[in-house]
Amino acid sequence: MPNKLKLPQLAWHGMKELELPLPDNWQVEMGYMAGYNRPALSLDRIRESVTGDLTGTSPLRKLAQGKKEAVIIFDDMTRVTRVAEIVPFVLEELAAAGIPDSNIRFVAALGCHGAMNRIDFVKKLGEETLARFPVYNHNPYANCTYVGTTRTYGTKVYVNDEVMKCDLKIAIGSVVPHPSTGFGGGGKIILPGVASFETIEYNHQMFRKAQLAKGPQYTGHGAYEGNLGRLDIEEAGDLANLDVLINCIVNMWGETVAIYAGALRPAYEEAVKDAKPHYLTPKLSGKDIAIANAFAKANEAWIGLPMTYPALKPEGGDVVVIANHPEGQVTHYLLGPFGESIWGPLRKERQIPSQVNRLIVFTEYPDLQSRSWFGGAAKALFLHSWDDVLRVLKERNGDGAAVAVYPNAEIQYRQ
Repeated sequence: MPNKLKLPQLAWHGMKELELPLPDNWQVEMGYMAGYNRPALSLDRIRESVTGDLTGTSPLRKLAQGKKEAVIIFDDMTRVTRVAEIVPFVLEELAAAGIPDSNIRFVAALGCHGAMNRIDFVKKLGEETLARFPVYNHNPYANCTYVGTTRTYGTKVYVNDEVMKCDLKIAIGSVVPHPSTGFGGGGKIILPGVASFETIEYNHQMFRKAQLAKGPQYTGHGAYEGNLGRLDIEEAGDLANLDVLINCIVNMWGETVAIYAGALRPAYEEAVKDAKPHYLTPKLSGKDIAIANAFAKANEAWIGLPMTYPALKPEGGDVVVIANHPEGQVTHYLLGPFGESIWGPLRKERQIPSQVNRLIVFTEYPDLQSRSWFGGAAKALFLHSWDDVLRVLKERNGDGAAVAVYPNAEIQYRQ
């Protein structure tokens, strides 16, 4: 039977299944995360999760009673969260509590990422929301209010003024494995989401120092317990007085398969309990080639690279990362490239392990500046045709190559 990869693509650009052929005599093993085919929640189940009993706090309708100004914070285009499916039920609860549309606004939790435009807002929130409510980008460089200092790192936390002037704060995002904090979601909607540049930079600086001092086991995808960066971020969420957190778990196609809503810490703990087995991926090893497909975070495709390295033979192999995103890789003012030798202040040089013979970045959307994100210039090839990728792979690997494929590499993890 012919080998043909079928991989999810273009989460925000007309989602499709990408079919890529491999030689028939290659031995292909799929490294799916455990919950890859978990069924999506119905709209009735989504409504129930948002409007029913919440974890660690009162129902949303009751919390909203007597409140004057509400803000709904939502994650940006580096997350696959289908916020538009959740927002109508949140708005129903606010209306039932007597909060008029004129007293509700939305703020995009960008952190240090580039600004979103109207098309992005529509993809995230839907046309009806854009017609009824103002939607704002977070600006990390101005208009942030001091809310307190964390105990973990002594981070002085400054949060978006528009967020802090509201007496009801609701956040919508998703929980997936994260390369620094173990899992995303939770307090990250506040720090870095709507925090000042200085707050974000200091947190990241201290995180690197503390994690290096404590050991590598306290950072990386799935490293949750003992992760000081995560603890500092959760403190920031507390200081911002976030009222309701709505966090989703997603499947291979970015569909919402579970929702955990409630007070920040208890709701997040419940979400992570589900996320740990859901995104866990079997260990693959002894491969000539490892392929990392990016979908949920295709504009941060380099995050999927570490998933591939342990799958290679000790003597070495080739890695392919599929980085299809029409808008290219994310603009990141803290970590990203802004010239041939100009970077954000916390650039971290990416090291390609010695067992990687070649790193092939495959994208159908050429973007030369994005090359800087993947590191390993001496080993890296940037190709825009799958035929070219196969030609290069066949040159070294020939017949009978053993291949590992990770369909959601950037949100998968191993223990």
